[in-house]
Amino acid sequence: MAVTKICCIGAGYVGGPTCSVIALQCPHIKVTVVDISAHRIAQWNSKKLPIYEPGLDEIVQKQRNVNLFFSTDIETAIQEADLIFISVNTPTKTFGVGKGRAADLTYVENCARTIARVSTNNKIVVEKSTVPVRAAESILKILSANHKPQVKFQVLSNPEFLSEGTAVENLLNADRVLIGHEETTDGLQAFKELSKVYLNWLPEGRILRTNTWSSELTKLAANAFLAQRISSINSMSVICEATGADVGEVAKGIGLDSRIGRKFLQSSVGFGGSCFQKDLLNLVYICDSLKLPQVAAYWQQVLTMNDYQKSRFAQKIVESLFDTVTNKRITLFGFAFKKNTGDTRESPAIYVAKTLLDEGAKLNIYDPKVEPEQIQNDLTHPNVTDNPEAVLKSIEIHDDPYSAANKTHAIVLCTEWDEFVQYDYERIYKSMIKPAFVFDGRKILNHERLSTIGFHVHTIGRR
Repeated sequence: MAVTKICCIGAGYVGGPTCSVIALQCPHIKVTVVDISAHRIAQWNSKKLPIYEPGLDEIVQKQRNVNLFFSTDIETAIQEADLIFISVNTPTKTFGVGKGRAADLTYVENCARTIARVSTNNKIVVEKSTVPVRAAESILKILSANHKPQVKFQVLSNPEFLSEGTAVENLLNADRVLIGHEETTDGLQAFKELSKVYLNWLPEGRILRTNTWSSELTKLAANAFLAQRISSINSMSVICEATGADVGEVAKGIGLDSRIGRKFLQSSVGFGGSCFQKDLLNLVYICDSLKLPQVAAYWQQVLTMNDYQKSRFAQKIVESLFDTVTNKRITLFGFAFKKNTGDTRESPAIYVAKTLLDEGAKLNIYDPKVEPEQIQNDLTHPNVTDNPEAVLKSIEIHDDPYSAANKTHAIVLCTEWDEFVQYDYERIYKSMIKPAFVFDGRKILNHERLSTIGFHVHTIGRR
């Protein structure tokens, strides 16, 4: 079965960019991205996309309504498709068995049931969402139990390895495409059909074939290893601050070891985003379920270290500002969890802001890509505060960094946006209340220059 029509269920950070690049590279394939959210689909069909990714806007504008379509008509798209990506959210469970750790597969299950009910011809169903090991087995059981007798399904695991802020580049020049399949003749054929899609722009050597379970676990393992590196270098930053060592110099020294490498050794206020914490919690839950407590404890410590790093940084701000921030106005530069994205999920900035607000501070917040409504929603969420009205009175969201810093006691840098390095800090210093402080949670500013201007500079991993 040659793939000429693809349906992607889920128009989020994975489905949207992935299918946009597929449409760009495969002009002979009709690609339809569907979602139950009419608002989100309307955004994909507008001039302002719902997510920010460098290079994505240009691709969507070029391919939209040519061979790339965004729709809420899920059933029609499923019926027409030869291949269906499931790219829906798999959040951490908030109740029941596994609460706070296990992945909630409600949306994935709903997709499988809809696919089974609607389909009248054979389909290749592809897990794109991050799922627990053996989730494909559950999907196949639902499809098999609810499908029409003449319809056959093959379920593949094809996890994404995208880094927000570089997702388009990750897709166009993927270092590997992992496809897991059932070890049957039909499973192998399904693998070949999905491979043909990627082979339109990637060399065959980058297509990695595994069994389904290995593919699912590899995705969790990859994120766990990356998060582990960040927590490892952050643990070194604590030692550096206690001894007088410089974590930047330590990171450079160990990063030049070819066995270790330099990536993900930048000490910071901590990692965020939709994947690392969620996938680590899921991995810990799987280990506990398999009665592997020592392994579970090992991966749990990566999360514990990340929480400690955020707490340490927030506490340093309070201590440095003479042990009180009550009624002091503080500037937050950056609210996204990393640069080149508007995503704030699990952003360290939320934790820092919460701590400062709880201590009575007033916040001026500036981020070049995060919408004000998103910042307000994050800081008034029930997990953050039980007094949202007070929070809204204590924050001001600015569209200009200089106005955000005006008449404030301190600047707290939470996101490593390139533009933050380029500001006129002499101008900013003159507008601030003295003594003026800078807390660089990403270690990107010129600290010596800031000190010369007159700032009291604090960072991570150095006295």
